[in-house]
Amino acid sequence: MRIVRLTLGAILFVGGIVLTLLPGSILLVVGGLVLLSYDWPKARNWLKYSQKTMATGACKIDRFLLKRKLR
Repeated sequence: MRIVRLTLGAILFVGGIVLTLLPGSILLVVGGLVLLSYDWPKARNWLKYSQKTMATGACKIDRFLLKRKLR
């Protein structure tokens, strides 16, 4: 099961990186990191970092759109 999880996680992660120009490819990267984080501690750190930066980016976009709406 571990080999299947690592293989599928690596395929999703690399596929997401390759398809970075398409919308929604970040879901492949995050899905790959989730699968890899079970067995690889460094992937867990990358997953935490990516979640933190996505939350920060979402907050910035929300603030921008709210300011734009209130004008």
